[in-house]
Amino acid sequence: MGLERAYLDHNSTSPLRPEVRELWSELTEKNLGNPSSLHRSGRAARHVIDVAREQTAAALKVDEEEVVFTSGGTESNNLALWGALDAMGAGTALITTRAEHSSVLEVAEQAERRGIQVRWIEVDGSGALRWESLRAALAATDSPALVSVHLANNEVGTIQPVRDLAGELTRAEIETRLHVDAVQALGRIPLDLRGWNVDYASFSAHKVGGPIGAGVLFRRKGAPLEPRSYGGGQELGLRPGTENAALLGAAALAIEIASREQPSAQTRLRSLALELWQQLRDSLPGVQLLGPDSESDMRLPNTVAILLPDTDGKVLVTALDLAGCEASAGSACASGSLEPSHVLLAMGFDSDDARAGLRLSLGWNTTREDCQHAVDVLRKINASSRAT
Repeated sequence: MGLERAYLDHNSTSPLRPEVRELWSELTEKNLGNPSSLHRSGRAARHVIDVAREQTAAALKVDEEEVVFTSGGTESNNLALWGALDAMGAGTALITTRAEHSSVLEVAEQAERRGIQVRWIEVDGSGALRWESLRAALAATDSPALVSVHLANNEVGTIQPVRDLAGELTRAEIETRLHVDAVQALGRIPLDLRGWNVDYASFSAHKVGGPIGAGVLFRRKGAPLEPRSYGGGQELGLRPGTENAALLGAAALAIEIASREQPSAQTRLRSLALELWQQLRDSLPGVQLLGPDSESDMRLPNTVAILLPDTDGKVLVTALDLAGCEASAGSACASGSLEPSHVLLAMGFDSDDARAGLRLSLGWNTTREDCQHAVDVLRKINASSRAT
């Protein structure tokens, strides 16, 4: 019996790991109480969260008090940006690129509408930030600044050189703080938040086989941050509300496994992705790889983003789905939109090409057969479209 479906959309969400599902079910069945309560079931819930925080901190190589649990990457990004801008004081500028995830891009656009100074860094055709544009933005800013960039882009897989970026910021003549959206980087490339001098970093458990609805904001000790909501002292007062202990316990396990397996996963995924791209290149006339070169260290090892001339990415996604292969036309957060990809527009593509992108992203349970199925389906779709 042949392969029924191939799932190649791990940058959108990654299926639950079996051990995570098992723990989540086990914790849910315990009927844990309110973690703020002093009775037995409350203390049991608090213990689960304490263990989850310890586990997450160890995986990220940070201190426990630097881990703030959130509902996911979007909330982490919003808390980091608005919270830092508020805490750094009136006049603080935001410096970012137009290739960021929508939860950063739309914060920047909203900040501009509110009169906050926003300076935009340009990216090149591979999605990498242009250093001259960054330096110009810093030089033109005479107030404290919060700089926010993807560690790894969710659509095309471009990795930004955060260590070098942090070095540029230390040489700036203004006070700066650095936020990185590390959602797609977790479990796929090595992380060194301390060595990179990062102040804030966002993560999401469901990108690495954890449950949807749980995320993490790393906040370096001493980095200024104001809450965005009020009403309780949970999460160091930064994210009030009764915590879901079972959810956080499962999320921490997924983060721990992904971090532990990162070196071997990186090697395996890079090999699969390179083979996938080579087969696509040989099978689809005119296909273009988006982002850095296929063997570049500045590309996420699991992401193959392509452009097929005279096609629409969303049409391809539908055709793939009907043929048993699940992929994405760029960011899942914008999958229902008819607008061209803002990432590809920022990279210099015109609106037609920016609608033609297709993202195939691999994960913990991806097999060579999955990748071959995608190649076979795309070959058939392409041959059919050319015949008509």
